[in-house]
Amino acid sequence: MNEKLSTIKKRHEELAALMSAGNLAGDEFTKLSMEYAELSPVVEAIDELGNAESEKQDLQELLNDPEMKDMAKEELLALDKRIPELEQQIKLALIPKDEADTKNAILEIRAGTGGDEAALFAADLFTMYKGYAAKMGWRVEVLEASENDIGGYKEVVAQITGQNVFSKLKFESGVHRVQRVPKTETQGRVHTSAATVAVLPEAEEVDIEIRTEDLRVDTYRSQGAGGQHVNTTDSAVRLTHIPTGVVVEMQEERSQHKNRDKAMKVLRTRLYDLQRQQLADERAEDRKSQVGSGDRSERIRTYNYPQGRLTDHRINLTLYKLEEVVSGEALDEVIDSLIAEDQAASLASLEN
Repeated sequence: MNEKLSTIKKRHEELAALMSAGNLAGDEFTKLSMEYAELSPVVEAIDELGNAESEKQDLQELLNDPEMKDMAKEELLALDKRIPELEQQIKLALIPKDEADTKNAILEIRAGTGGDEAALFAADLFTMYKGYAAKMGWRVEVLEASENDIGGYKEVVAQITGQNVFSKLKFESGVHRVQRVPKTETQGRVHTSAATVAVLPEAEEVDIEIRTEDLRVDTYRSQGAGGQHVNTTDSAVRLTHIPTGVVVEMQEERSQHKNRDKAMKVLRTRLYDLQRQQLADERAEDRKSQVGSGDRSERIRTYNYPQGRLTDHRINLTLYKLEEVVSGEALDEVIDSLIAEDQAASLASLEN
């Protein structure tokens, strides 16, 4: 640990010297200043830890002084609490960062088994994430939506922009299950339905290069419910990435140009996610056993309305405040628990 801390401090000093030299290009200066800013709070914690440990040693010597003994005991109690906090802060800072954590996210929700009830549940999940986004000060823009006749979503795709969006939402990917009496149920029986959630880090053009020759572009007329044409021009766009077979369709806008821009944004994001998944699979064979692996075949959470209970199966978390979670107001209790569990697992792997 001490060797790692020395390396961090040394790198921090190197960065300060490089930036103060004043001979860096704009992009290089920006990159180094971001690294410097990231390391600064860690170095401050390292320095504070060193000072606290020195102070503790001095106070222990004062325990032999009858006049200073009581004051030393009191200050030692405070230090005995503060030192482990600093050590934990430093350990968390040493966990390898996911480069996608600071990115915006593309949220995709699709109705699963359960027909109309599954589509209504998909709409409830989207409302939950919109509520949470509002609480976090994020912006939500619907990119594509396919509704049914009773206000549910067969599919909804949205862009969520703000600070560290992906780091907060990345553990939401998976199968969400609901148990409740559907609005369409006349005999009061509880049904089980499901919807899938995928949260992808939004890719920028610098993350993924899409060559023109690898892209097939088809245009067609947008259609509304029941198949009637909603406009008379070929404004809808279908993009096919030939090497991977990934297809994105977009008809939300009346402008073909706008639909193509939105489709390219989603396509880049899906290709970036595919690339990340392949790298993750190569680096960690035991990935499926890790908390928050994001494997979308997993049933990750159950929303039980008759009992007002929410259960996240990955960390055995149960909350009896379902309405508050589904409104988005208390979703952070679930998300923060998942992040804490992931950090604990990462720390354990670092120490082994």
